Amino acid sequence: MPGPSADLLATLALPASAGATIAAVLPGFNLLLGLALAAWTLLFLFRIVLTWYPQVDLGKGVMRLVAIPTEPLLAASRRLIQPIGGVDVTPVIWVGLISLVRELLVGQQGVLSLIALRAQGLVAAAG
Repeated sequence: MPGPSADLLATLALPASAGATIAAVLPGFNLLLGLALAAWTLLFLFRIVLTWYPQVDLGKGVMRLVAIPTEPLLAASRRLIQPIGGVDVTPVIWVGLISLVRELLVGQQGVLSLIALRAQGLVAAAG
């Protein structure tokens, strides 16, 4: 059953050449964005597990690969959200936010997925 996003996309008047370009580029971009958001989610999940081991130094070795992409967001969000009962909940919040953004953009009914389907329909109709 089409949702509001599909209705919005149906009203877009795109020329066939734009549809062909979008149909060619968007699936690859959709895949890369989905993979990047999934990797970022995994890094935050790893940070959640690392909260159980406070003796682990995130500034050394391989742990820097986890700290560098996650710490700027966590540091900023820790200023807004204090630990609850001594537990840092900000990684959990970021996992939820990134998962939501991933679903809204590249999920089955995500905006980019629907645009790609619309563009493929325009190419098929023009061809």
